[in-house]
Amino acid sequence: MLKQERYRHFVEYFSKNQPNAVTELHYNSPYELLVAVILSAQCTDKRINQVTPALFKRFPDAAALAASDADEIFTYIRSVSYPNNKTKHLAGMAKMLVERFNGVVPSDLNELQLLPGVGRKTANVIASVVFDAPAIAVDTHVFRVANRIGLTTRATTPLAVEKQLVQFLPENTLAIAHHWLILHGRYICVARTPKCEICPLTWFCKYYEQHNTETALLKAETVKIKKAKDAKKKKALNAISKELAKRSVDKDI
Repeated sequence: MLKQERYRHFVEYFSKNQPNAVTELHYNSPYELLVAVILSAQCTDKRINQVTPALFKRFPDAAALAASDADEIFTYIRSVSYPNNKTKHLAGMAKMLVERFNGVVPSDLNELQLLPGVGRKTANVIASVVFDAPAIAVDTHVFRVANRIGLTTRATTPLAVEKQLVQFLPENTLAIAHHWLILHGRYICVARTPKCEICPLTWFCKYYEQHNTETALLKAETVKIKKAKDAKKKKALNAISKELAKRSVDKDI
């Protein structure tokens, strides 16, 4: 299947079945989304959504956050991953947002990346979600799913994945395609054991094709049999060890 065909099938399926896909992070303003995305790095959206209500109530805008200190900010985000680093990022981001951008989240990608804690991925999220810019953020889900489906070829870095997606996806789908890929990776094409049995994309998915050939299935069955034999052998050895230990105790008595 040609790459252009694969992209067409991808867009057609999700346009029909998830036409209104959006971020699962809860926010009410560009500032809140920026904070939430910074916090979400290597952490679940569910956890972030549990933390942000109290955080946003205490710090409703960049000025309030900038006027606080690291110790206070930390108390609100202590349960997220890497809270110390994220505390520094939030404090620095808020100060720069106030001092350089008058408290307004910029729309320009380069300006966004000047903010502490904001890399290319976060900048692309803000640009696409808030400002409808033709940009696509590549996180671990997007990276994994795009490579597995076959939307990308020999893409070993997030930037390489981004460039190929931007090249082949219709511009008007870039922003929503980010959510399509994330949600598919979060609930179906999961990292360790993708749920291929319920995936609607298997008919054009490279990963599925490679792992469901006769050779691949035979190899998987061989591994399964070996694991079963190893488990049986281990169980037998444990039984012998217990019996020997019991005899040793009886002898001492």
